[in-house]
Amino acid sequence: MNEPAAPRPQLVNWDVAASTAASLTPAGPTMKPAEIARAVQNMRELADASVGHVHTISRLDAARDLRDSELLIVDRASWSRANSQSFRTLMEPALDQLAASRPDVLKSASLALGGTVTGAQLGAILAFLSSKVLGQYDPFVPSRNGQGGRLMLVAPNIISVERELNVDPSDFRLWVCLHEQTHRVQFAAAPWLKDHMTSHIGQLTSGLMEKADSLSERLGAAVKNITAGRARARGEGTTPDDRPSQDIGVLSILQDPDDKARLSHLTAVMSLLEGHANVVMDGVDGSIVPSVKTIRRRFNARGKSRGPLEKVIRQLLGLDAKMRQYSDGAKFVRRVVSQTGMDGFNAVWDSAAHLPTEREIHAPDEWIDRMSLRRG
Repeated sequence: MNEPAAPRPQLVNWDVAASTAASLTPAGPTMKPAEIARAVQNMRELADASVGHVHTISRLDAARDLRDSELLIVDRASWSRANSQSFRTLMEPALDQLAASRPDVLKSASLALGGTVTGAQLGAILAFLSSKVLGQYDPFVPSRNGQGGRLMLVAPNIISVERELNVDPSDFRLWVCLHEQTHRVQFAAAPWLKDHMTSHIGQLTSGLMEKADSLSERLGAAVKNITAGRARARGEGTTPDDRPSQDIGVLSILQDPDDKARLSHLTAVMSLLEGHANVVMDGVDGSIVPSVKTIRRRFNARGKSRGPLEKVIRQLLGLDAKMRQYSDGAKFVRRVVSQTGMDGFNAVWDSAAHLPTEREIHAPDEWIDRMSLRRG
């Protein structure tokens, strides 16, 4: 009789990731149960109300009657658990492929320990992020009704920031909802986008996993490259343009040209999605969010008050680099809309072939020409 196959070791221990995130997640603001209930109900109502405004600004018919996904008002620990599940959903296919194509990689005696360490590291990252994220649309894990994804609003963080900024709570919550609902509308307007991103993420993950036997060496080389570069940057006569960016380390890990191309494509897509959401978010005026100018000014100034430790962590996680990407995405959207109108820009949702490249994100006129759009 054949004995059942032993479970294969995990490159990432997902249970450890979820439990670590839950244990390290900081507590949110202190509130009475009745206050929490009122805030949750208010956020739910504003999330629903924001869809109509997204429709008016974006001119996407997908926002006319949006019922394809689930709205969740969550705490920090729930957000961490949900994202651990999302990472697992995205990575498991690549890990299964690795088990079939490179079983030798999964036979390492140290793999189980490595999976536990990696899970703990991922959990620590999620715990840090759990106190920073205001909301998130996750298209990759289906909602409980099996349709669409999950829109999460992280209530403790929204309340903490609105108190920190001393702004009108309802105005701030609606402003946040405009951004997050825009992401939901994007995936509803482009139903092919989820599978497109899942495929590219899976291919990139598979490419890295298949080179797992040399990944640690390349990680070590990347760290040395960054460290040496920063040491040189502190030397005399070094100009800002000479200073190495953290991206140099990432690119040195991705030695395969196909991997680099996939990363470039995903960077462009994420810049587009976040930039578009920011443009819609900022498309409201005082008739929709009365204190929007105050909210924008105070929210944009928040980054200047971050402490040294948070700044280091954000740099290590690449969060500031991502913010620059999103700013570039917003510039792309604004340029295209100014030249072709919102209806011209919305051609981007028609097919994967219409997505801008990373080069086009920085040169929107090239995308306009490639799409043969008439300039206004």
